[in-house]
Amino acid sequence: MYNRLQYIAASYEQLQGALDAGCTWIQLRCKNIPEKDYCTLAIRSKLLCERYKATFIVNDSVTVAQYAGADGVHLGLEDGSIRVARNILGPQQIIGGTANTLVHLHRRVAEGCNYIGLGPFRFTTTKQKLSPILGLEGYQSLLAAIDCPLPVYAIGGITAADVPALLDAGVHGVAVSGVITAAEDKQHIVSQFNQMLYGRFANSR
Repeated sequence: MYNRLQYIAASYEQLQGALDAGCTWIQLRCKNIPEKDYCTLAIRSKLLCERYKATFIVNDSVTVAQYAGADGVHLGLEDGSIRVARNILGPQQIIGGTANTLVHLHRRVAEGCNYIGLGPFRFTTTKQKLSPILGLEGYQSLLAAIDCPLPVYAIGGITAADVPALLDAGVHGVAVSGVITAAEDKQHIVSQFNQMLYGRFANSR
């Protein structure tokens, strides 16, 4: 089963802080840097994640993911083909894909990715080209309209308080960045998310 909490880092220092706080699924997302520098950062990040036994995903670049020996790649809607990525990385690697509409959801399922990042939930400053905001009603509507066989992660300005309603809407988990990066007590924030994401599951057993 995929971890319910993804953390998206833009630097080695952010990644280190998230791992120290207890994050076990890391996505490295670096925009507008030379590929050589991205590869260097990805290799360092992969080695660090191995020390913490954390899953390591590279955002946007199949080339960087392959070069760094990452556990997988996450591709946006304009970042290339899921099928091509699968041919390059192989059947065992994790490949995630972004979606914003029902058409995108169906497309991602047909492409054979392993999970879907659906969003944004609300406005976020971590993305320059933001797709239309979905809000809770958007998630409810989209996930009610598709019997999605893949884990769907909500993304975009999410706080721990948003988690219960998003789980009710049908998401598997959440992907976050700024709320953990900006927190003085990162471990407390990660614990809050995990309690919200796993608490109901544990109580229902």
